[in-house]
Amino acid sequence: MATVLADPALHAFIGGEPLDEDALRDRYTRLAAGSPDPAVSWFNWVISVRDEGRLAGTVQATIAHEGPVAEVAWVVGTPWQGRGVATEAARGLVAWLREAGVRTVVAHIHPDHAASAAVAASAGLFPTDVRQDGEIRWTTPPEPPPRRQAQPGALHEDG
Repeated sequence: MATVLADPALHAFIGGEPLDEDALRDRYTRLAAGSPDPAVSWFNWVISVRDEGRLAGTVQATIAHEGPVAEVAWVVGTPWQGRGVATEAARGLVAWLREAGVRTVVAHIHPDHAASAAVAASAGLFPTDVRQDGEIRWTTPPEPPPRRQAQPGALHEDG
């Protein structure tokens, strides 16, 4: 992954600079240990391009159990950009989160990052008027809580 993420251009919108192998290994070790907050779960995956047998990027989700709400992000190495890799990964991530019971999915995207905005839209997220650290908050419409089935003999009110 250090090679995949080595291009400084990947940091144009998110800031920072590429990590070397040791720093990336340390970061992944911290991520694998999980969130220190028991009310939050971290999920991190690498993206593999099957027909090439190569890693191409990452997707991640931070789930706050209150809600539950997931904040997501993705990054795809420069050689794989524009090929639908991020779109497929983000769609899969959002679907997985929904199946896991997450009601709202949120991403923060730089206003000039048209490619990432297109990925978010393809994954079912919509831009909002909310800005955080200069980025636009994108979100899925929240799914309603599961409907409770009426118990036999229970009173109903039509409304």
